[in-house]
Amino acid sequence: MTTPESRINPGARTALALLLGINLFNYIDRQILAAVEPNIRAAFFAPGDPNAMAMTGTLAPAFLVTYMLSAPILGFLADRFSRWLIVGVCVILWSFATAASGFAATFLALLVTRIFVGIGEGGYGPAAPTILADYFTLQTRGRVMAIFCAAIPVGSALGYVLGGIINHQLGWRWAFYLVAIPGIVLGLFCFLQKDPRARSGVRAERKRARNEDYLALLRTRSFVFNCLAQTAMTFALGGLAYWMAAYLIFRRQSPELATPIFGGITVVAGLLSTLVGGFLADRLRKRFSGSYFLVSGAGMLLAFPLFVAMLYTPFPTAWILLFGAVFFVFLNTGPSNAALANVAEPKIRATAFALNILIIHALGDAISPPLLGAVAGHYDMTVAFLVISVAMLASGIIWLFGMKYLAADTAAVENQPAV
Repeated sequence: MTTPESRINPGARTALALLLGINLFNYIDRQILAAVEPNIRAAFFAPGDPNAMAMTGTLAPAFLVTYMLSAPILGFLADRFSRWLIVGVCVILWSFATAASGFAATFLALLVTRIFVGIGEGGYGPAAPTILADYFTLQTRGRVMAIFCAAIPVGSALGYVLGGIINHQLGWRWAFYLVAIPGIVLGLFCFLQKDPRARSGVRAERKRARNEDYLALLRTRSFVFNCLAQTAMTFALGGLAYWMAAYLIFRRQSPELATPIFGGITVVAGLLSTLVGGFLADRLRKRFSGSYFLVSGAGMLLAFPLFVAMLYTPFPTAWILLFGAVFFVFLNTGPSNAALANVAEPKIRATAFALNILIIHALGDAISPPLLGAVAGHYDMTVAFLVISVAMLASGIIWLFGMKYLAADTAAVENQPAV
């Protein structure tokens, strides 16, 4: 006998595999820029130019700002048109923009290509997890989102590795050419998929979202708490990723050895934790109705003391504490994204993810690098990283506080009569 929990909708596994592949190249593309940045700087700026690093440093914000600003617009469209169409067009757009990065003859042209990469990912970011939420049942969304998000640590690390290898063998431009090809192919496959809402009878809802539906989302307390907690978490992770190399130098660690170690920790701890968090939250859901927030919050609270201890522990023991901190930080990846899907009505689900993207990046990793840099400049890197630990603690507390609202908000969406 097939239970609702075990039932798999037609095309669900194909959708998960396709979106997982796209997400992998999504994060490879994001990080490959960092791997070849020294060569880009050498190509467009004179040796010893004091403004060179500041200029190449604008490439990342150019992507991030357009990504978070375009997400609400494209998420709004994804609630009204085929989400596979939005994903396919956006994936192909960012892939061509990535290839164009390799053809850029001037720094300004390169900056423009990164803007278009951000626009493309701004459409993919809200629509992809929404498609998975449409395919998979409430009982399995935690583990499905965890599998989908497992591409984050793996893709980020592969971006550094592949960028370095291709750059060494063929030059920095080829790094952009080669990673664009799989994205174009995967984007074309999206046009062959059918919107799951057409099977479930939700197609009629696409045009029925009203202003009251969006206002109701902002009044959904678990959605608000989730966004606030994810913002604090993104603040911490964004600052950690940006300043980790500088911190390791501050701790007198050799960059040639320490940076690959940190990359390995991110891949192993991040991948294991992402998968464990999603599966654990689904398993605990029968006992704790707020299990998605419980796992997310507990992970951040466990990461907090480990991270603080790492700051005052000599290396190489500090690596063990850092591994534990990174592991517990990534526990929330699957559950927190599943909770976003669960408390948003299907007709505005993509918009909910888009709004989340805007909030967590605008108030999170868009401001943490300069803020932590200012703290480090006035004090030192230890004090700056203590700010990161406070953000981890705040994130955990917010998730646990929001637990009491999650079950009711989820039920309000799941129990709505079909249209």
